[in-house]
Amino acid sequence: MDRRDFLSRAACLAAAAAATPSLLGAEKARWTMRLSTSSIEFSFLSVEKACRQIAALGFEAVDFWNSRFQCPHLDEIEKRLGPEGLKELLAACKLKLYAFSFLPDYRRYAELIGKAGGCLVVRGSRPGKPQNVRAEMKAFLDGLKPQIELAEKNNSYLAVENHGNALLDSLDSLKALVEMNRSPRLGIALAPFHLQARGASVEEAIGIAGQQLFFFYAWQHADLKKNPKDLNQLPGIGPTDFTPWIAALAKANYRWYVNPFMHGHPPTDVMVKSLTTSRDYLKKCYNEAVRA
Repeated sequence: MDRRDFLSRAACLAAAAAATPSLLGAEKARWTMRLSTSSIEFSFLSVEKACRQIAALGFEAVDFWNSRFQCPHLDEIEKRLGPEGLKELLAACKLKLYAFSFLPDYRRYAELIGKAGGCLVVRGSRPGKPQNVRAEMKAFLDGLKPQIELAEKNNSYLAVENHGNALLDSLDSLKALVEMNRSPRLGIALAPFHLQARGASVEEAIGIAGQQLFFFYAWQHADLKKNPKDLNQLPGIGPTDFTPWIAALAKANYRWYVNPFMHGHPPTDVMVKSLTTSRDYLKKCYNEAVRA
């Protein structure tokens, strides 16, 4: 090969490399799904045993619930563990602290949460269908300012969950919150269960929430009046195809965890088996959603 051929081929290789992203670069650019689950799914266990079980199932992070929902874990953390004990427990289980859900009084627990390293705090909006969504959302957000300031001081975030017969319920109400929210510490906890109940598009809701989506319940609608422990709420067990939802999360570059969830307290062995199914199913949906 003479010098002219060598330079010509080198130029072609350089052009090809510039035009085609490397496999490593493409892999880095691909959205990664991370999984957590909620301690309420193991309400029959102590907080220590619940964490060990969640870790054994391969979840990366945990969302803690409280006695308002017949879950003892927040009380155990407050009364027995404290922030240092909680950090030690999570470190031993190799779990991350994701959230504390539906606290009876965030102000009471803000310092504990801050000393434990900070996390997301999930709360509701307010009950009752709004008459004027934008005006009532503005008043609601104004009322949250003291809690947002408290979250800033304690390295925490607030997420408001959508719920039936509440201010945050419709797609229009999600748009109002996103457009009016001025704080990076405030976002949305999206519950498809309630969106499906009103016939709203989960994918559209994810798109509306965008970077203000802080918590995603992998949770589908089921008739809980007929069966309060209906396992069909869980991904991979009920009939909903979660692949479009996961694809929408990837498109939105969702930064937090996908959290398989259900209400009701099935026995521990049933919950373990069901969450195993959900975990594997969500991974399958992820692989289908992000493949080229």
